[in-house]
Amino acid sequence: MFTGIVETIGTVSALEIHDATSSGGGGTSLTISDCSDILNDAHLGDSISINGTSYPTLPHPANPPFPTGTCLTITSLTPSAFKVGISPETLRRTNLSSLTASSPLNLERAVSASTRMGGHFVQGHVDTVAGIVAKTPDGNAFTYRLRPRDAGVLRYVVEKGYVTLDGASLTVTRVEDGEGWFEVMLIAYTQERVVMGGKGVGEEVNVEVDMVGKYVEKSVRGYFEGREGGEMGVLEKMVGRMVEERLKGR
Repeated sequence: MFTGIVETIGTVSALEIHDATSSGGGGTSLTISDCSDILNDAHLGDSISINGTSYPTLPHPANPPFPTGTCLTITSLTPSAFKVGISPETLRRTNLSSLTASSPLNLERAVSASTRMGGHFVQGHVDTVAGIVAKTPDGNAFTYRLRPRDAGVLRYVVEKGYVTLDGASLTVTRVEDGEGWFEVMLIAYTQERVVMGGKGVGEEVNVEVDMVGKYVEKSVRGYFEGREGGEMGVLEKMVGRMVEERLKGR
């Protein structure tokens, strides 16, 4: 679990499409450097959010590589850099496949018992990517208009609600469901501390919507659809009861 408050910006040292080394495992690997300030307390089973995508970690380079998750594993770790294996699903769903050497990345360690919840609850599970279709200056801030690849996520995006973009917790300033876009604003301070501040029209960001909306939707749907087994849905029962009472009152 994360807060969406970026701790530091790391740098891509290498992106290997076919990494034949023991730590690469024959798949795609990503090596990230310039991040020693968040690696000094890494422990077995820890997670680090990379542009909003969560990866389990290993504590020390002496540990042999082994899977600590179903498809994402840090296979090599030094005091200032680490390598992760990237699954095909992650490449399809996120913007990590577009990275090149020297690309900046938002990094955040998992929350601890003493972490201040300055953002919102972030899982590190990217839902889709969104393209930047407009970047408009507003004083010393910029308004970004984003169009998600999967327009279905917009039902979880609400004005003044939270959305996670490249791992950063941001406030939604406007949503247009019919036109398929939403907007956020980055003040000058934030522009300097997240990678999105350096992005422009045509580039993409990872999107994770607020998970609370998903749980609410599922609960409400389950309530109105009724239980499984062919029973009449709750909503249908309510309507039927209202019609029946109306007819009795005549």
